[in-house]
Parts: sequence; C-alpha cells; structure tokens
Amino acid sequence: MRIVAVMNYKGGVGKTTLTANLGAVAASRGLRVLLIDLDPQTNLTFSFFSIDDWHQSLKDNRTIRQWYDAEIPGRDTSLADLVVTPERVNKALDNTAGQLDLISSHLGLIDIDLELAARLGGTTTLDGSKRKFLDLHGCLRQALEDAHFAEYDLVLIDCAPNFGLVTKTAIVASQQILVPAKADYLSTLGLDYLVGNCAALVQQFNDFVNHKGGTRNHRPIDPGILGVVFTMVQIYSQQVTLAQHTYIEEVRLNSRVPVLESRIRNSPRHFGDAGESGVPAMLRTTGRDEVVREFHELTDEVLSALELVPGGQR
Repeated sequence: MRIVAVMNYKGGVGKTTLTANLGAVAASRGLRVLLIDLDPQTNLTFSFFSIDDWHQSLKDNRTIRQWYDAEIPGRDTSLADLVVTPERVNKALDNTAGQLDLISSHLGLIDIDLELAARLGGTTTLDGSKRKFLDLHGCLRQALEDAHFAEYDLVLIDCAPNFGLVTKTAIVASQQILVPAKADYLSTLGLDYLVGNCAALVQQFNDFVNHKGGTRNHRPIDPGILGVVFTMVQIYSQQVTLAQHTYIEEVRLNSRVPVLESRIRNSPRHFGDAGESGVPAMLRTTGRDEVVREFHELTDEVLSALELVPGGQR
C-alpha cells in the first residue's frame, strides 16, 4: 500500500479535482484506491456524493470528524467503519478489477485542529508530553496499518490548505507528498516553506521517537516529496503561455521541490461541473482528448514513482 498526501498551502489550485481524477484513473486501471477527505470544505466528498446523500447517509456517523473527535482519535470509532463505496463512480469503472472507496469529510472538521492542539497540553512531564505528541501526530498512520487497509494499493489523502494538526497527521501517515500548484506567484510562493515545515515536522517526530527509552508504538518517518504538478495551465498554440512558463521554470531551477513532467491544462469544459454526476471527469469523457491524455500521463508518472502497477504488483 502506498499512501500519498495531496497538499498545498494555497487553495484554489485544483487539489481536489486532481485527487478525485487521479484516484479514479488509478482505479480504472485495476488498482484498489482509498480516498480520505481531510479538507473541511468537503469538496472531495461532494465529488462522489450529493449534498442530500451526505446529509442522509454520512453526516451524523460516517465522517472523519467522528474519528478525530475523541480524546485519542480513533478510540471511539474505527477508521475502517467509516469507509464507503460510492456507487456511481464504481459503476463507471467499466468492470475492471479496481475499486474506489472514500472516507468522507465534514464541514465541522475545521474545529478539530483547535481541539487537538488543546489535547497536546496538560501533561506535566517531558516524556509524557512527547508520548502525547507522538500519539496524536501518529494516530492516522497507526489506523491505516490496520489489516483492513492492507487490501488497498493506493491511499490519497486530500489535505486542507493549511499546516494544522489534522494535516500533520496526514504527513506522518504518508510515504509521499504530492503538491498541486498553479503556475502563478501566490501558488508557488510557499512551496519551499511547505517543504521546510514538513522537514521540521519529520525531524521533531523522529527526535521524539528516538528519545531515550524510545517507544514501541511509533517508528521514524521519512515522507518524500513526490513533486509539484502544475494544474490549470493555460495553453496557447500548443504551448504553455510565457507568463506561466516563467513560474514553472523558476520552481524547476530554484526551488527545493522537484517538478513532475506532467501538467494539467485549465479546462472548464471538463471540470466546470465537478461533482454533479458523482463521477470524475476522466471517467465521463469519451475519447482521449488532450486533457484526458494529460491525466493519464500524470497517472503513469505517479504510479511509476510509487512502483505501483495494476493488480497491486510492485
């Protein structure tokens, strides 16, 4: 199983659209995919369920908020019990061996970060404080190590555009971090800052794990940066516009973040109605136009980097 956190501090960069379509294309190739929605905006969830369905079937007892909303996340609710299988997208997988499952978010997840931060306090000893830090930050990682999740080839975690404690649990749980970004000033401004914050979190977590006496419940982490994928790219005469090309090259040459070769162009025709049908655009589009080709190239690049092939063989 490969676990990838999809994140960027900047919202509006196509993060959720990328997560939904990347997961759907991977599932269409025969992989078993789990999507986890950790963004309080809940847009990934609404890409597969209507708001009415969410209110009727998920809101009260089948969202990730219920899992985090305990003294120790997961103590009162099993993560496995929150997994749902969206019917419409799985029907669209065209009888492949793949499957796409989801753990839904909740609009109230926005309050959880403050509650989790408060739980970090109140411990009087240094060792106790470090254990609580590890237990909270490592909670999602430990939950995903349950045997129930071994059946999945790929887990994609759609993170909120922040560096709160919920996002940190996703980083600790992941082996790789994928960073969608627009080729503009604001979207690329914080990329090195994001990498630096991730490195600091990894260092602190591992220092606590390796503290004298250690802990049997936690192991060191080493999430890599899979790379930046530029989304919503403007194409003119089959070329990226000069302004956006400049930002892409600036990141490629001067940033600590690797840049993927794949890019996804801006296409309101494909993504303007994202979520309405419950089936991501890449499974609804007939033929193989440029946008479909780009998403398949991205899927090739990501799965190759993760050493994943259809059927879960590695």
